[in-house]
This record gives sequence, C-alpha cells and structure tokens, in this order.
Amino acid sequence: MVTGMHRYNNLITKTKEPTNIMMSTEKKDQRPGYLLSLLQHKCARCRTGNMFKVKNAYRLKDFMKMHDNCPSCNQRMELEVGFYYGTAYVSYALTVALSVSTFVAWWVLIGMSVNDNRFFWWLGSNIVFLVILQPYLMRLSRAIWLSFFVRYNASWQVENTHDAEHNN
Repeated sequence: MVTGMHRYNNLITKTKEPTNIMMSTEKKDQRPGYLLSLLQHKCARCRTGNMFKVKNAYRLKDFMKMHDNCPSCNQRMELEVGFYYGTAYVSYALTVALSVSTFVAWWVLIGMSVNDNRFFWWLGSNIVFLVILQPYLMRLSRAIWLSFFVRYNASWQVENTHDAEHNN
C-alpha cells in the first residue's frame, strides 16, 4: 500500500513539473505592461529604458531632466521642439480626476454639510495632497503624452535604431 501511494505521489509530481516550466517560459515572453511602464516612467517604445535621468521624482533640483534618447532602444524622447507643451492638458486631467476621487471618498467616508467647514477641510487637504504629488504627476503626464505618439515595438532589439519613431 505504501509503494502504491509512493508511485501515485511520484506520478503527480512528474506531471506538474513540465506545467510549471512551461508557465515560467510564457511569463518571460510577455511584453511589459502598459500601465506599469507608465507609472514607472519607462520609454514608450521599449518599455524598459528610463525616461528621466534621476529616478526619484522628489529630487526637485533635477527631477525633470530627461535623457535625449532612450538608454535601451535609442528612441528620441523629445520628438520635436516644444513637444511636451501638451502635457499640461494631461496633467490637468490627472489633477481633476484625483480631486474628484478625493471629493467622492471624502463625501462617502466623512460626509459633506453646509452647516460646518467639512468642504473647506477637504479643499485644504486636497490642495496639500496635490502639491505633494505634483512632481510625480508632472513626470507621469510626460510619460502618458509620449505614449500617445510612440507605440510599443516588441522587436525593438532587432530593428535598427534609426527606425525608431521620429528619430533623426
């Protein structure tokens, strides 16, 4: 009886091993996620190279200094002069979305009333929240704006760097 159970356990472990190996190779072949690469400020073309020279968004002296080209795929970061002026619209949309979400959360959790100053407390805490997040939001809006114009290329490693979008 023990030998039969031992054979059964060996049979189960032998059939599970190839499945685990196949799953691990499938995970390696997956392309990097769009949302995660945006949140980490990665290049829109390869999703591996950093857009900014400094990783910390709160090093205020040089938090907006960008690479001229992506360190991984050589994609130009500024496609034309004044390219990032459009990020003001993206940043505005992000701050409005955050303000609306904090307002709804405040309303649900704490409540709003005309009889007290809850609205002004929300307004003050929302302003502080947005000021603290502003450096990160500015970088995020640049990453989103670049992703509007530069598409992900899964074969960026084998293609010529001169084929990068708008790369002169």
